Amino acid sequence: MAAKADVCVNDVVSAVQGGTVGEFFRDLWEQYQSEIINLGRCILLSVLVILLAWLVARIARKVLVKAMSKIPGLDAAVGNILAGIARAVIWLFAALIILDLFGINTASILTVLGAAGLAVGLAMKDSLSNIASGLMLLFLRPYKAGDYIDCGSVSGTIKEIGLFTTVFMTVDGVYISAPNSVIFGHPIKNFSRNPLRRADITVGIAYGDSLSCAVETLKKLMLDSDLIMKDPAPEVLVAELADSSVNLTLRFWTATENYWAAYWMIKAQLKTTIEAAGLNIPFPQRVVTFANAIPEDRKAE
Repeated sequence: MAAKADVCVNDVVSAVQGGTVGEFFRDLWEQYQSEIINLGRCILLSVLVILLAWLVARIARKVLVKAMSKIPGLDAAVGNILAGIARAVIWLFAALIILDLFGINTASILTVLGAAGLAVGLAMKDSLSNIASGLMLLFLRPYKAGDYIDCGSVSGTIKEIGLFTTVFMTVDGVYISAPNSVIFGHPIKNFSRNPLRRADITVGIAYGDSLSCAVETLKKLMLDSDLIMKDPAPEVLVAELADSSVNLTLRFWTATENYWAAYWMIKAQLKTTIEAAGLNIPFPQRVVTFANAIPEDRKAE
């Protein structure tokens, strides 16, 4: 092929210098008619393969995105990721078909690509692990953007879910980018997943106070709040008979988005409510007993 190309170039130069361009092309057609027809056929088929690959890639993207959107609870990013993978595979097959049309040995190319892929896979095993974990997180969807989660040593509000990392924003405004493999390998505690959350607040009263009065007073405090659910009903339970106090636990349910508002509101009103009912929040007390009693005549000293 290289020798034929050199002959053609030399013939073109000679024809242009001699002014016999028409005769040159006629001779060229007569000598290389089959090669020219075969080249034109390959070019035409290549254009058709490119158009077909473009059309199939578009159809595959629409089908995958639409199909993924119909699965309840599945993140919208899954459809785009699968569509991108399908598009890459389609164009890879198109490239191999075009190379085969021009007589290039695609088997050797696939062998080289396979060896290169194996080497890259071994070198990037951690990154591939993050991709696999990211796909599993997108499919299983234990959390979504906007949820507050606690996972191992990482906690915060989800801002973005990617193939390699998940982006958090902590309560104090710190940006955290955590690898997906780290998140997928730990239990995930999602505080925003369920519509209701239960809050527990403990407060102590004195041993001399009326227990029934304290229970009724604290229960009324929770029932009077619009942020606290009436069903399940709030409860006041005796949590502990401590050294200096009887510890009561206020237990109530509230909407997840109102959790902290209800929690801080009840906690702020506890002191004034207990004091208004004539109850006391005792200080820690200790009774000290001496091993050797002090004689009466030395107590003054």
